[in-house]
Amino acid sequence: MTIFDSLRRYLLPCFPTSTATTAAAATTKKRLSTSLRDDNHHQDRQHNQEESTTTTEETDSNDQVPPRPSKSMVTGTIYGHRRGHVCFCIQQDRLNCKPSLLFELSIPTYVLVKEMQCGILRIALKCDRPDMNSCPLHSIPIWTMYCNGRKVGFAKRKRVTDKDRLMLKTMQSISVGAGVIPAASEGEGEIIYMRASYERVVGNADSESFHLINPDNCPGQELSVFLLRSR
Repeated sequence: MTIFDSLRRYLLPCFPTSTATTAAAATTKKRLSTSLRDDNHHQDRQHNQEESTTTTEETDSNDQVPPRPSKSMVTGTIYGHRRGHVCFCIQQDRLNCKPSLLFELSIPTYVLVKEMQCGILRIALKCDRPDMNSCPLHSIPIWTMYCNGRKVGFAKRKRVTDKDRLMLKTMQSISVGAGVIPAASEGEGEIIYMRASYERVVGNADSESFHLINPDNCPGQELSVFLLRSR
């Protein structure tokens, strides 16, 4: 019984059409007070039970929810000689010339540029070797590479060379952009690069991805790189 129902039930008889005695009014008032107190006590006890049940359900629900993927911002650079292989570099800090992740992709630079012209580029690096299940994801040396769903060869984890460090040092002042770096010496071709911010998403120990963040007022280019290990 709600408080409103108690008021309607007990207050309406307090205004009878005939004259009521003082004793009857006092009895009615006493009963009203007792009833309201009982109703309030019942409601408080019911409310506490509901809160306890809700807290238990929320706790159980939180225990069953899988961990959310962690996200962070990194600097990603795709670069390579026009007729050479492409490198994909990830840096936590673009001023640090030692990248946290560096891959050499078997696809030529000009082919990758052609793939990007459609506006969507998804590179998936997959590993299904059982002997690689126990090592960290970034330590896997060789990957099978897929570009927009097509198998195009392999990608390998690349050791940073002096040329890589020099190239990254040259680009320290560039946060977002694309262009060409002239050849450092005669006989070496110019280097094509594209640098941007990427959202890094770590799903679990076997999956990680990097997603290009388009600058404001620029046409959309969907570019994602996935690292996937199957067990």
